[in-house]
Amino acid sequence: MSISGIINTNVSALNTLNALNGTQGSLNTYLQQLSTGKSINGPQDNPAGYAIAQRFQTQINGLNQAISNGNQGVSLVQTATGAIQNQTSLLQQIRTTAVQAANASNTTQDRQALQGVVSQLLAQVQTIATQTQFNGQNILDGTFAGAAFQVGANSNQIINVSVGNTQNNAMGNYVTATSGSVYTSSGAYEMNGYAAGGAFTVSSGAVGAGGAGNFTSGTLGVSGSVGSAAVTVTSADESAYSLAQSVNQVSAQTGVSASAYTSTAFTVTTTGSISFTLSNGSSGSPTNAVNISATVSNGQSGLSSLVTAINNQAAITGISASTQTVNGAQELVLTQSQGQNIVIQAGSGAATSGLSSGSTAVLQTVDGTTGAAVGGTLSSGSGGMLVQGVVQFQSSSSYAIGNGAAIGFSSQAASLSGSAISNINVSTAAGAQQAISILDQAINYLNQQNGALGAIQNRIQASVANDQTTATNLQSAQSVVQDANIAQATSQLTKYQILQQAGISTLAQENALQQSYLKLLP
Repeated sequence: MSISGIINTNVSALNTLNALNGTQGSLNTYLQQLSTGKSINGPQDNPAGYAIAQRFQTQINGLNQAISNGNQGVSLVQTATGAIQNQTSLLQQIRTTAVQAANASNTTQDRQALQGVVSQLLAQVQTIATQTQFNGQNILDGTFAGAAFQVGANSNQIINVSVGNTQNNAMGNYVTATSGSVYTSSGAYEMNGYAAGGAFTVSSGAVGAGGAGNFTSGTLGVSGSVGSAAVTVTSADESAYSLAQSVNQVSAQTGVSASAYTSTAFTVTTTGSISFTLSNGSSGSPTNAVNISATVSNGQSGLSSLVTAINNQAAITGISASTQTVNGAQELVLTQSQGQNIVIQAGSGAATSGLSSGSTAVLQTVDGTTGAAVGGTLSSGSGGMLVQGVVQFQSSSSYAIGNGAAIGFSSQAASLSGSAISNINVSTAAGAQQAISILDQAINYLNQQNGALGAIQNRIQASVANDQTTATNLQSAQSVVQDANIAQATSQLTKYQILQQAGISTLAQENALQQSYLKLLP
């Protein structure tokens, strides 16, 4: 290669300088990669890769916030379940007190004292319902419904949460009102069928011949919170006990259960001897029949011999007798606690006479809580009497009874109708019995709420775990696109550092060559 001898333009130096500029650019790139740990630090590094990495970052940011949201949701649910557990414990105490108050060993003063305890415990249940908050929001008073927890990075990736109303007026036993003449003109339905002498419907006449009874044969449609099922009323004289058993057989399909209670009251309108056959079967087929004979009169002790005679046979019939005073009048109360029928007639096959021939006493059926005369009378030759009990439907949620009028009830049970826990009163034996059923449904309601919340908590925690896994995988994918290979970057940095040093040395030599031409000047 010949020496050009040109000094105006140093082409070699310019080429070396261009090479140095390229080396410096690459050197800066790898220095930035090593300082940031990323191979893509801006759109200019890799436009497509930059867009992909940003999309990954959007999802990662959203998932990280969703994880935080989910953990907040878990905390809220745990706050609610903890408070509901405390309410459940209080209701358990109240129920125990109600069982105590139902016992006959208690005096009126005892029950009033127990009601004082119940009132204080109920006040605390209400306090928990109205004062339990999370981040300033009430969560047990029924206002926290349809809330959405954002547990995903994208829109509408939510879990809906509703916490039921656990105030005292929102928990209890949904009961259906009476309808028609079954519990009005011929019978009584007091305190939702829990009152002594106030849970019956009466058919008077030739009960031994069959066909008597106030129910209507057919099908009841029970539709509850779980689903629907059909219950058959087999005959007009079917017992409330039998109907309750039929309802309970399909309770898993409906969410509605039932119990039964038969209790009717009589007053003595004419005193004297009394004799009859007592049984607990249907009008046409009396079962467990026994003969009862006594002498009755008005006054405090006028029914004692009849009460004793009936109770002596209670092991056979399941029918017990007691007395109570209503508006100054002494009443005879017959009770079949399981809801079986009570049949009174002259004999097991009699179809015409009520009490046995020779009976001079007359008994009048009355509403056991008001003393008002209902139904018919029992006297010699007046026809027998079939007493059917009350079916007590029980559910912690509203329900409907299709064809409910067939057994004396309306079709809807859409409200607590006085059977909320706020109405509990254990100052009477009947009130204590009613309280037990109300509390059973209230406790069941709280159990359902906690069960649902527990499932929601598990779901949120599962969503959080999935978000964490997804975020980790997305960060791994983003790293493949965006993060620098430190070993490779270090090797390249060393390479370009050497090239830079070589270029600078070469540029120095090129400049020295140009200066050597100056020696030719004279």
